[in-house]
Amino acid sequence: MPSFTLRASFLAGGVLVGLAGAVSSEEATAQHNASVPDFYSKGVGWYGVGDFIAVPGGPRPVGSNPAYPYVPNGTGRQPTYRISDVTNPNLKPWVRDFMKKDNDEVLAGKIGFTPRASCMPAGVPAFMNYGGFQPLFFVQTPKVVWLIHTGNQEVRRIYLDVPHSKNPKPSWYGESIGHYEGDTLVIDTIGLNDKTFIDYFRTPHTAKLHVVERWRVVENGRSLEVAFTVDDPDSFNEPWSAIRHYRGAPIEMHAQPEEICAENNQHLFDYHIPVANKPDF
Repeated sequence: MPSFTLRASFLAGGVLVGLAGAVSSEEATAQHNASVPDFYSKGVGWYGVGDFIAVPGGPRPVGSNPAYPYVPNGTGRQPTYRISDVTNPNLKPWVRDFMKKDNDEVLAGKIGFTPRASCMPAGVPAFMNYGGFQPLFFVQTPKVVWLIHTGNQEVRRIYLDVPHSKNPKPSWYGESIGHYEGDTLVIDTIGLNDKTFIDYFRTPHTAKLHVVERWRVVENGRSLEVAFTVDDPDSFNEPWSAIRHYRGAPIEMHAQPEEICAENNQHLFDYHIPVANKPDF
Protein backbone atom coordinates (compact mmCIF):
# COMPACT_ATOMS: atom_id res chain seq x y z
CA MET A 1 0.00 0.00 0.00
CA PRO A 2 1.50 3.37 -0.99
CA SER A 3 2.68 5.92 1.51
CA PHE A 4 0.64 9.11 1.56
CA THR A 5 3.05 11.45 3.29
CA LEU A 6 2.05 15.05 2.75
CA ARG A 7 5.57 16.40 2.86
CA ALA A 8 7.17 17.24 -0.45
CA SER A 9 10.65 18.27 -1.43
CA PHE A 10 9.23 20.39 -4.20
CA LEU A 11 5.75 21.46 -5.23
CA ALA A 12 5.54 21.01 -8.97
CA GLY A 13 6.97 19.45 -12.08
CA GLY A 14 8.34 22.94 -12.71
CA VAL A 15 7.62 26.58 -12.02
CA LEU A 16 6.79 29.06 -14.72
CA VAL A 17 9.88 31.24 -14.31
CA GLY A 18 11.44 32.78 -17.37
CA LEU A 19 9.49 30.44 -19.66
CA ALA A 20 8.86 33.11 -22.22
CA GLY A 21 12.61 33.55 -22.64
CA ALA A 22 13.19 29.82 -22.87
CA VAL A 23 10.89 29.40 -25.85
CA SER A 24 11.82 31.41 -28.92
CA SER A 25 9.13 32.79 -31.18
CA GLU A 26 10.66 30.83 -34.07
CA GLU A 27 10.29 27.56 -32.16
CA ALA A 28 6.69 28.25 -31.18
CA THR A 29 5.76 29.34 -34.70
CA ALA A 30 7.40 26.31 -36.32
CA GLN A 31 5.04 23.98 -34.56
CA HIS A 32 1.92 25.83 -35.72
CA ASN A 33 1.47 24.44 -39.19
CA ALA A 34 -1.30 22.68 -41.06
CA SER A 35 -0.29 19.22 -39.83
CA VAL A 36 -0.28 20.00 -36.10
CA PRO A 37 -3.27 21.00 -33.95
CA ASP A 38 -2.98 24.47 -32.48
CA PHE A 39 -3.97 24.75 -28.82
CA TYR A 40 -3.06 28.37 -28.18
CA SER A 41 -1.96 30.72 -30.98
CA LYS A 42 -5.33 32.50 -31.07
CA GLY A 43 -4.94 33.50 -27.42
CA VAL A 44 -7.19 30.85 -25.89
CA GLY A 45 -7.14 29.72 -22.27
CA TRP A 46 -8.98 26.55 -21.28
CA TYR A 47 -11.23 26.25 -18.20
CA GLY A 48 -12.10 22.81 -16.83
CA VAL A 49 -15.76 21.81 -16.77
CA GLY A 50 -17.29 19.20 -14.44
CA ASP A 51 -15.89 15.87 -13.30
CA PHE A 52 -14.52 12.95 -15.28
CA ILE A 53 -17.20 11.46 -17.58
CA ALA A 54 -17.42 7.69 -17.89
CA VAL A 55 -16.99 6.05 -21.29
CA PRO A 56 -19.93 3.72 -22.00
CA GLY A 57 -19.21 0.02 -22.14
CA GLY A 58 -16.25 -0.15 -19.80
CA PRO A 59 -15.29 0.21 -16.12
CA ARG A 60 -16.28 3.62 -14.81
CA PRO A 61 -14.21 6.11 -12.83
CA VAL A 62 -14.97 6.60 -9.17
CA GLY A 63 -18.04 8.76 -8.67
CA SER A 64 -20.05 10.33 -5.91
CA ASN A 65 -21.76 8.29 -3.22
CA PRO A 66 -25.50 8.74 -3.99
CA ALA A 67 -26.26 8.88 -0.26
CA TYR A 68 -24.05 11.99 0.04
CA PRO A 69 -24.45 14.07 -3.14
CA TYR A 70 -21.76 16.65 -3.70
CA VAL A 71 -22.82 20.29 -3.32
CA PRO A 72 -20.29 22.82 -4.73
CA ASN A 73 -19.89 26.45 -3.76
CA GLY A 74 -22.18 29.04 -5.27
CA THR A 75 -25.39 27.02 -5.31
CA GLY A 76 -27.13 28.77 -2.41
CA ARG A 77 -26.89 25.56 -0.38
CA GLN A 78 -24.42 24.37 2.22
CA PRO A 79 -21.34 23.14 0.29
CA THR A 80 -20.04 19.65 1.00
CA TYR A 81 -16.88 17.66 0.36
CA ARG A 82 -16.94 14.82 -2.14
CA ILE A 83 -17.74 11.39 -0.68
CA SER A 84 -16.74 8.55 -2.97
CA ASP A 85 -18.82 5.57 -4.03
CA VAL A 86 -16.70 2.68 -2.78
CA THR A 87 -19.06 0.12 -4.31
CA ASN A 88 -17.29 0.61 -7.65
CA PRO A 89 -16.44 -2.99 -8.59
CA ASN A 90 -13.21 -2.02 -10.31
CA LEU A 91 -11.45 -1.05 -7.06
CA LYS A 92 -8.91 -3.39 -5.50
CA PRO A 93 -9.70 -4.23 -1.84
CA TRP A 94 -6.95 -2.04 -0.38
CA VAL A 95 -8.19 0.95 -2.43
CA ARG A 96 -11.77 0.38 -1.29
CA ASP A 97 -10.64 0.13 2.35
CA PHE A 98 -8.51 3.28 2.06
CA MET A 99 -11.38 5.26 0.56
CA LYS A 100 -13.98 3.98 3.02
CA LYS A 101 -11.75 5.10 5.90
CA ASP A 102 -11.30 8.48 4.22
CA ASN A 103 -15.07 8.82 3.69
CA ASP A 104 -15.75 8.04 7.34
CA GLU A 105 -13.20 10.62 8.49
CA VAL A 106 -14.60 13.33 6.21
CA LEU A 107 -18.14 12.62 7.38
CA ALA A 108 -16.84 12.90 10.94
CA GLY A 109 -15.38 16.34 10.27
CA LYS A 110 -12.05 15.92 8.46
CA ILE A 111 -11.42 18.30 5.57
CA GLY A 112 -11.64 16.51 2.22
CA PHE A 113 -8.96 18.67 0.67
CA THR A 114 -7.79 18.61 -2.93
CA PRO A 115 -4.25 19.14 -4.31
CA ARG A 116 -5.14 22.75 -5.12
CA ALA A 117 -6.21 23.38 -1.52
CA SER A 118 -3.14 21.71 -0.02
CA CYS A 119 -0.72 23.30 -2.54
CA MET A 120 0.49 19.85 -3.58
CA PRO A 121 1.21 18.82 -7.18
CA ALA A 122 -1.85 17.04 -8.57
CA GLY A 123 -0.17 14.30 -10.57
CA VAL A 124 -1.77 12.64 -13.59
CA PRO A 125 -4.65 12.41 -14.43
CA ALA A 126 -5.71 14.67 -11.52
CA PHE A 127 -3.91 17.59 -13.21
CA MET A 128 -7.07 17.73 -15.33
CA ASN A 129 -9.16 18.22 -12.20
CA TYR A 130 -7.84 21.73 -11.84
CA GLY A 131 -11.07 23.57 -12.30
CA GLY A 132 -12.87 26.53 -13.67
CA PHE A 133 -11.20 29.49 -11.90
CA GLN A 134 -7.73 29.57 -13.44
CA PRO A 135 -7.12 28.64 -17.09
CA LEU A 136 -4.88 26.01 -18.64
CA PHE A 137 -2.49 27.17 -21.38
CA PHE A 138 -0.36 25.37 -23.95
CA VAL A 139 3.08 26.28 -25.27
CA GLN A 140 3.94 24.12 -28.29
CA THR A 141 7.44 23.75 -29.71
CA PRO A 142 8.89 21.08 -32.04
CA LYS A 143 10.40 19.14 -29.15
CA VAL A 144 8.37 19.94 -26.03
CA VAL A 145 4.80 20.91 -25.20
CA TRP A 146 4.17 22.70 -21.90
CA LEU A 147 0.78 22.34 -20.21
CA ILE A 148 0.63 25.29 -17.82
CA HIS A 149 -2.05 25.70 -15.19
CA THR A 150 -1.89 29.23 -13.88
CA GLY A 151 -3.06 28.26 -10.40
CA ASN A 152 0.20 27.99 -8.44
CA GLN A 153 2.05 27.85 -11.78
CA GLU A 154 1.72 24.07 -12.13
CA VAL A 155 3.57 22.84 -15.24
CA ARG A 156 3.70 19.57 -17.14
CA ARG A 157 6.35 18.95 -19.81
CA ILE A 158 5.50 16.66 -22.72
CA TYR A 159 8.56 15.51 -24.70
CA LEU A 160 7.70 14.81 -28.33
CA ASP A 161 8.66 11.87 -30.53
CA VAL A 162 11.18 10.27 -28.18
CA PRO A 163 11.04 6.92 -26.33
CA HIS A 164 10.42 6.56 -22.63
CA SER A 165 13.43 6.25 -20.37
CA LYS A 166 14.27 2.68 -19.43
CA ASN A 167 13.66 3.22 -15.70
CA PRO A 168 12.28 6.70 -15.03
CA LYS A 169 12.61 7.85 -11.45
CA PRO A 170 9.12 8.32 -9.94
CA SER A 171 8.09 11.97 -9.71
CA TRP A 172 4.98 14.10 -9.15
CA TYR A 173 4.14 14.40 -12.86
CA GLY A 174 6.04 11.39 -14.11
CA GLU A 175 7.63 11.12 -17.54
CA SER A 176 5.26 12.24 -20.30
CA ILE A 177 6.06 11.37 -23.91
CA GLY A 178 3.86 12.73 -26.68
CA HIS A 179 3.18 12.70 -30.40
CA TYR A 180 0.57 14.09 -32.76
CA GLU A 181 -2.02 11.95 -34.52
CA GLY A 182 -3.86 14.23 -36.93
CA ASP A 183 -5.81 16.73 -34.81
CA THR A 184 -4.88 15.00 -31.54
CA LEU A 185 -2.00 15.32 -29.07
CA VAL A 186 -1.39 11.87 -27.57
CA ILE A 187 0.43 11.79 -24.20
CA ASP A 188 1.78 8.63 -22.55
CA THR A 189 2.79 9.06 -18.89
CA ILE A 190 4.66 6.63 -16.62
CA GLY A 191 7.08 7.08 -13.72
CA LEU A 192 4.51 8.66 -11.39
CA ASN A 193 5.05 8.53 -7.65
CA ASP A 194 2.34 7.23 -5.30
CA LYS A 195 1.84 10.48 -3.35
CA THR A 196 -1.03 11.86 -5.44
CA PHE A 197 -4.68 10.95 -5.98
CA ILE A 198 -6.38 9.96 -9.22
CA ASP A 199 -9.31 12.35 -8.94
CA TYR A 200 -11.47 14.70 -6.84
CA PHE A 201 -12.62 11.69 -4.80
CA ARG A 202 -9.13 11.09 -3.39
CA THR A 203 -8.69 7.72 -5.13
CA PRO A 204 -5.18 6.40 -4.35
CA HIS A 205 -2.87 4.56 -6.72
CA THR A 206 0.56 2.91 -6.86
CA ALA A 207 3.73 3.74 -8.77
CA LYS A 208 2.59 1.34 -11.50
CA LEU A 209 0.10 3.95 -12.70
CA HIS A 210 0.14 4.42 -16.49
CA VAL A 211 -2.00 7.11 -18.13
CA VAL A 212 -2.61 7.74 -21.84
CA GLU A 213 -4.35 11.01 -22.82
CA ARG A 214 -5.72 12.19 -26.16
CA TRP A 215 -6.21 15.98 -26.31
CA ARG A 216 -8.10 17.63 -29.19
CA VAL A 217 -9.94 20.85 -29.92
CA VAL A 218 -13.62 20.40 -30.80
CA GLU A 219 -16.71 22.50 -31.59
CA ASN A 220 -14.81 24.79 -33.98
CA GLY A 221 -12.29 25.78 -31.34
CA ARG A 222 -14.76 26.50 -28.57
CA SER A 223 -14.00 23.39 -26.49
CA LEU A 224 -11.20 21.04 -25.61
CA GLU A 225 -11.81 17.32 -25.09
CA VAL A 226 -9.48 14.89 -23.35
CA ALA A 227 -10.13 11.16 -23.64
CA PHE A 228 -7.84 9.22 -21.33
CA THR A 229 -7.18 5.70 -20.04
CA VAL A 230 -5.90 4.82 -16.57
CA ASP A 231 -4.09 1.53 -15.93
CA ASP A 232 -2.75 0.50 -12.52
CA PRO A 233 -2.96 -3.28 -12.01
CA ASP A 234 -2.33 -2.96 -8.28
CA SER A 235 -5.21 -0.49 -7.75
CA PHE A 236 -7.86 -1.39 -10.35
CA ASN A 237 -9.11 -4.73 -11.61
CA GLU A 238 -9.16 -3.41 -15.19
CA PRO A 239 -7.95 -0.30 -17.01
CA TRP A 240 -10.68 2.31 -17.26
CA SER A 241 -11.34 5.29 -19.51
CA ALA A 242 -13.01 8.66 -19.10
CA ILE A 243 -13.43 12.05 -20.76
CA ARG A 244 -12.68 15.55 -19.48
CA HIS A 245 -13.99 18.75 -21.06
CA TYR A 246 -12.68 22.32 -21.12
CA ARG A 247 -14.29 25.48 -22.42
CA GLY A 248 -12.21 28.03 -24.27
CA ALA A 249 -12.01 31.74 -23.54
CA PRO A 250 -10.01 34.52 -25.23
CA ILE A 251 -7.37 35.32 -22.66
CA GLU A 252 -3.63 35.89 -22.92
CA MET A 253 -1.26 33.89 -20.75
CA HIS A 254 0.92 36.91 -19.94
CA ALA A 255 -2.15 38.75 -18.65
CA GLN A 256 -2.74 36.27 -15.85
CA PRO A 257 -1.69 37.46 -12.36
CA GLU A 258 0.74 35.31 -10.40
CA GLU A 259 -1.11 33.17 -7.86
CA ILE A 260 0.80 31.54 -5.00
CA CYS A 261 -1.29 28.86 -3.31
CA ALA A 262 0.47 28.79 0.05
CA GLU A 263 -0.08 32.50 0.69
CA ASN A 264 -3.79 32.05 1.27
CA ASN A 265 -4.72 28.49 2.14
CA GLN A 266 -3.38 28.06 5.66
CA HIS A 267 -5.49 30.47 7.68
CA LEU A 268 -8.94 28.97 8.13
CA PHE A 269 -8.45 25.21 7.77
CA ASP A 270 -5.67 22.64 7.93
CA TYR A 271 -5.21 21.52 4.34
CA HIS A 272 -1.88 19.81 5.16
CA ILE A 273 0.18 22.32 3.21
CA PRO A 274 3.86 21.18 3.12
CA VAL A 275 5.95 23.22 5.54
CA ALA A 276 9.72 23.15 5.91
CA ASN A 277 10.93 21.58 9.16
CA LYS A 278 13.78 24.07 9.53
CA PRO A 279 14.68 27.48 8.12
CA ASP A 280 17.00 27.70 5.11
CA PHE A 281 19.26 30.20 6.88
